[in-house]
Amino acid sequence: HTSPAMAPPMARLRTRLAPGIGVLAALAVCCLGCLGCFGPSGGNTAPEDIKGSEDIMSQKAHGTCPRAPQRPLRWDADWDTADNICCFNRHYAEYSGSWLTTSFPAAMADAEGSQITFYDSVTGKPLFIAPKGRSMADFERESRSHGWPSFRDEEVVKANVRVLPDGETVSIDGTHLGHNLPDAKGNRYCINLVSVAGTNSDTTQ
Repeated sequence: HTSPAMAPPMARLRTRLAPGIGVLAALAVCCLGCLGCFGPSGGNTAPEDIKGSEDIMSQKAHGTCPRAPQRPLRWDADWDTADNICCFNRHYAEYSGSWLTTSFPAAMADAEGSQITFYDSVTGKPLFIAPKGRSMADFERESRSHGWPSFRDEEVVKANVRVLPDGETVSIDGTHLGHNLPDAKGNRYCINLVSVAGTNSDTTQ
């Protein structure tokens, strides 16, 4: 266990961030090794066409985002947590397993045999489409195992997602999504549900 200030980029676990609490007030931090996440940097292993640079996360009108997250968010995702995680944060995460307290598990059950598109909570752009190359049950099982929705390379909407050199995974507009934490199966994008609970921008004003 270590603190965010002491840990190198790949050793910074996505710390639990309670609704309404600022990023710097997050309490618990563990090394990625505690979850068996040893391996190459997620920034190095990401596909070349989604590798991005730090300038994506430059300061904008609302933190690193062009504006605040949409209201309301899908699946009853907490708006205050989304605002903190998406726009004012680079290293921390919603509580592990917190997505299980939303209506998202029910949405997965309803979508069995089909796919769910996950939209940027700020811009409404599509970021992930899952499951691909596996069943919804497999997607849910892996997400439950790791504590956060977990996506694979084929489920990434490459036009709208970027992975920075330290593995931080973001949208092209500066929304913090999570981190790429490669495992034995390949790249695994460990993503905050509050970051991908938006509504299709084609249907919003």
